[in-house]
Amino acid sequence: MSKIKPSKGAPYARILGVGGYRPTRVVPNEVILETIDSSDEWIRSRSGIETRHWASDEETVAAMSIEASGKAIADAGISAEQIGGVIVSTVSHFKQTPAVATEIADKLGTNKAAAFDISAGCAGFGYGLTLAKGMIVEGSAEYVLVIGVERLSDLTDLEDRATAFLFGDGAGAVVVGPSMEPAIGPTVWGSEGDKSETIKQTVPWTDYREGSVAKFPAITQEGQAVFRWAVFEMAKVAQQALDAAGITPDDLDVFIPHQANERIIDSMVKTLKLPEHVTVARDVRTTGNTSAASIPLAMERLLATGEAKSGDTALVIGFGAGLVYAATVVTLP
Repeated sequence: MSKIKPSKGAPYARILGVGGYRPTRVVPNEVILETIDSSDEWIRSRSGIETRHWASDEETVAAMSIEASGKAIADAGISAEQIGGVIVSTVSHFKQTPAVATEIADKLGTNKAAAFDISAGCAGFGYGLTLAKGMIVEGSAEYVLVIGVERLSDLTDLEDRATAFLFGDGAGAVVVGPSMEPAIGPTVWGSEGDKSETIKQTVPWTDYREGSVAKFPAITQEGQAVFRWAVFEMAKVAQQALDAAGITPDDLDVFIPHQANERIIDSMVKTLKLPEHVTVARDVRTTGNTSAASIPLAMERLLATGEAKSGDTALVIGFGAGLVYAATVVTLP
């Protein structure tokens, strides 16, 4: 018989606050057209993107995260000292170690919070949210900060016609805390590593270091393969998340998919047969694809504009490089 005492965590967890940060520089499609042979109409029709934000030298991964996190902590009505865990999802922090989460935890003024980074691409926010929920229910932290942050402009090949117009920078953060009722549903997540070549970094860092390639590594993708996978396979995952939460599309108030491409979003809405009353996040139009930051940024904007409200039931799903995915149903803060 085990001598280990049972954990004393909360019965459930919920999102208590959300915050976002978008860099001050707004980049219209006309800037992208300086380096690729395309048109504003083509970019909008293929992706829905009109503008994106690109970070300055001062708007680092850590700096953007701290700004977004401060807003989320204030929105949650707690102090930074109460944060027991900081989880950062990013693929664009260029220091292998230490984790940028440790710098963020310190500068926010947490009391020696557990802090670590995860790399799960565009599904990273969902992965982090699931880990935070587990920490709270298990009892290792009372409040956990989950951050999705990217400076994808650093990993964009402006001469790649397939991707040059897609990516933007920004940070989104949520505070997850205890709840007496279910407010974050079961997560449906997984990976399909056999398709990892469809979204990838062009070459390893070592190839650039050793001089075997002259161009700095960038993110590239097989657009049509990604589109088919996202539309058909991720709609199934989204439905599984609804089933796991015990609800139907009619019970939803809000749909917040990863902001990869508006055509993908529209196709998922159609495949899921979402009712007209469901508010659909379309932050991609003015923010672009910000990978791990896209879901919390879209959530923050919907709440700020009043398109969604506190207590709404939302389906969130992230999917991307790996290929990885994560979907769950949440109650909005």
